[in-house]
Amino acid sequence: MAPGVARGPTPYWRLRLGGAALLLLLIPVAAAQEPPGAVNFEALIITMSVVGGTLLLGIAICCCCCCRRKRSRKPDRSEEKAMREREERRIRQEERRAEMKTRHDEIRKKYGLFKEENPYARFENN
Repeated sequence: MAPGVARGPTPYWRLRLGGAALLLLLIPVAAAQEPPGAVNFEALIITMSVVGGTLLLGIAICCCCCCRRKRSRKPDRSEEKAMREREERRIRQEERRAEMKTRHDEIRKKYGLFKEENPYARFENN
């Protein structure tokens, strides 16, 4: 065996960046022994939280800006088309309603069921 190499488990953890996240979940910060030149866990935790917070804040700002731009835009072609069609339907419905009213009034006149504007006018003539 080579000189200077200890048998059995090493007295401290040699971690790579991938193992650091797993170790942070399993071992408290004070219990982890650091070799010289290894990653400082407290600094790593603080750095990761700052970077994560910055990313979340950036995503939230981007979402807000995109939503605000979409609301402030003029209506696009599909919205304009839908508005025109809605207005045309409303006008056609009013025309149909007027036609039905005239048709019903004609039928009422034909059979003597037409409602007068003042229903008591018949009694005033007597």
